Amino acid sequence: MRLDAFDTLANGLDHPEGVTVGRDGRVYAGGEAGQVYRIADDGTVEELATTGGFLYGVTLDGGGNVYACDFGNAALMRISASGEVSTYSTGAPERPMRVPNFAAFDDAGNLYVTDSGEWAADDGLVYRIAAGGETTVWSEAVPRFPNGCCLTADGDALFVVESRGRAVVRVPIAEDGSAGIPQSVADLTGSQPDGIALALDGTMFVGCYRPDRIFKIAPDGAVEVFAEDPDGVVLNQPANVVFLEDRIVVSSLGGWSLMAAPAGVRGLPLRYPPL
Repeated sequence: MRLDAFDTLANGLDHPEGVTVGRDGRVYAGGEAGQVYRIADDGTVEELATTGGFLYGVTLDGGGNVYACDFGNAALMRISASGEVSTYSTGAPERPMRVPNFAAFDDAGNLYVTDSGEWAADDGLVYRIAAGGETTVWSEAVPRFPNGCCLTADGDALFVVESRGRAVVRVPIAEDGSAGIPQSVADLTGSQPDGIALALDGTMFVGCYRPDRIFKIAPDGAVEVFAEDPDGVVLNQPANVVFLEDRIVVSSLGGWSLMAAPAGVRGLPLRYPPL
């Protein structure tokens, strides 16, 4: 993908890392001072609220409430559609959150949240937060700085990006909700992969914190570079990615904008459970 195929979806954001799309079709993003941004179709940016922390991944439920992985507060914060801020989870009683990084809903309203842990310590994990906030440690089998995640189309597994593992892995979800043994999906050696988005046909797009690159991973696991910016001007630390119908929207952790480009495939709709 040529860099001139990307256009600016929104500007003036504070080093956004997390980016997602709500049920209303609007794009949402987070800022490094805890800002929660809501972006209109014309690119107008509204600051919905601030948590006072440092936001990583963001996701929404069916009521338009935002769930933000807040590194600054070591918690998963809930921001109502009207901007009211509350704490949804601080982790399991025996394992408090340290680096909540990304979250994905299943159809029942369970929220899978990666906690990256300490870099190079390989002590990351994945929480499972039941509707209402009860939190348990779901898996400790993806410890290499677990980061972006998303459910499969059937909801029978969770794809997890391991940033320090330079890989995407698939963690099966058993009928009782427990985690299965992770299986390697893609080797991304030579990069520090971060966020992930899944297309209807099973293609995955993975944004990278380093270098400024977006990978495209075919359903059979074949990896290619979708776009790369050696100068970091258009793609400036494109950490998280999300589909907006048939376009891919990319955050700019190193800058102030959200960029978008045709993806060539349509995105798998995100899950928006009523909570």
